Amino acid sequence: MTKIESKEVTVGADAQKCFDFLLDLNNYNLLLPKDKISDWKSDEKNCSFKIQNTYKLALHYSDSEPTSKILITSGEGSPFTFDLYINLEDKGDSTGAQLVCHADINPFLKMMVQKPLNNLFDYMADRMVKVFAEE
Repeated sequence: MTKIESKEVTVGADAQKCFDFLLDLNNYNLLLPKDKISDWKSDEKNCSFKIQNTYKLALHYSDSEPTSKILITSGEGSPFTFDLYINLEDKGDSTGAQLVCHADINPFLKMMVQKPLNNLFDYMADRMVKVFAEE
């Protein structure tokens, strides 16, 4: 099992607001690099997209602990299985956030996808900060 972690960020919104935003997978379009994804489809509990004309990723809401953790799992058609945890830490008027992915990737695929996925999760963490700063 490969573990990939984003950097930890502080979001300028309370934990409930962050949690509610992240529960709706329609919002994940705002967290992804628009120039590197295509074929976006989403509803409240699922989303899928193609990354840089390579492979398709499908995400599915699986479970949550109110205002502290959201579990997103790989959906149908993903090239590997994974669990993506979005960990939130209530800091009063702000929220600490980090994405942690546990992926079942074979060694060959790991060499190709580990760095791009780490960059993607860091980008998503940075976008969480920016989305709430723009409100």
